[in-house]
Amino acid sequence: MLIRLLALIHKEFLALLKDPRSRMVLIVPPMIQLLVFGYAATYDLKHVPYALYNEDSGAAGRELVAAFDGAPTFRRVATLHAAGEIAPRVDRRDVLVVIHLGPRFSADLQSHGSAPLQVIVDGRNSNTAMIVLGDVRSIVERFNREWAASHGLAAAPARLETRAWFNPNLESRWFFIPGLVGMLTLVVTMLVTALTVAREREQGTFDQLLVTPLRPAEILLGKALPGFLIGMVQGTVILLIATLWFKVPLLGSLPALYGGLALFLLSGVGAGLLISALAVTQQQGLLGAFLFMVPAVILSGFATPIANMPPLVQAITLIDPLRYFLVILRKVFLEGAGFDVLTGQLWPMAAIGVVTLSLASWLFRHRLY
Repeated sequence: MLIRLLALIHKEFLALLKDPRSRMVLIVPPMIQLLVFGYAATYDLKHVPYALYNEDSGAAGRELVAAFDGAPTFRRVATLHAAGEIAPRVDRRDVLVVIHLGPRFSADLQSHGSAPLQVIVDGRNSNTAMIVLGDVRSIVERFNREWAASHGLAAAPARLETRAWFNPNLESRWFFIPGLVGMLTLVVTMLVTALTVAREREQGTFDQLLVTPLRPAEILLGKALPGFLIGMVQGTVILLIATLWFKVPLLGSLPALYGGLALFLLSGVGAGLLISALAVTQQQGLLGAFLFMVPAVILSGFATPIANMPPLVQAITLIDPLRYFLVILRKVFLEGAGFDVLTGQLWPMAAIGVVTLSLASWLFRHRLY
């Protein structure tokens, strides 16, 4: 049996790798996607163009303006001289934020200890607007502390000091890139396995398998193992790029991470073979893989928290293996988790893998005869 199985696996690898275009599909697109997502998929704002409308001529106004000009992420692109200039700048997206100091800003701050400051933000992208407001708030709070200290004023009775665990610098890249390990591995594994049987049917070689001594279970296993092995290699390469190129810390247990990767690939291969057993042509297999992958990514919590989804949708995510693997990736990468913490994420993927492989095996035998 082992010799027959190894011969079939060898045949599958030859079918996948002998064509240069197939090799390119397996290697180049995932690497390009990793680099593109790694650099583009970020919530961090490194460049905030802002406009200043300063009607104040006092020292306090100049100090606050200097604080904004000295901030590393803020860059003044316009100095306004009338209120009517604000709306056109925001409408044309020339600026993300407008800082407006009224004519009595310094006088009110000197006499009353407080003064209003108007901040106008382009709210078309709500996430960006919230980040900009947070940065503005940080600059103003720092100015307030320095002003109070330099003028002998009583400091605020309580001062907020924040500390971010697991991601001290709040780098959104540390959140996204571990998720790419699961997403890109799923894409490659699904494409390899979902097209395997359909390709045999289209090329007319499927009937040749039926006259070999191979049993249906052996054929199914021979179709599954190449996708599994390619997924392991692909996942390893992406892990190395994430840690060595993007410098995402890997703090947890490597055996736990690979255990999760193996179970995730088991469920992905099962889903791919299920699609392949149903598909008659490669086009049907490709569409089936696409119909599976898009909801799997959307419902996995890759970009939006599952807790924010409606209860019915949250229930549907329970059958999504990517949901569990993303938790494993982020816990191992950032929290230093091991097997003891990840058990609740490992067994659902194992169950999904067993169910999908069992259904694929049943369909395979049913359609074989």
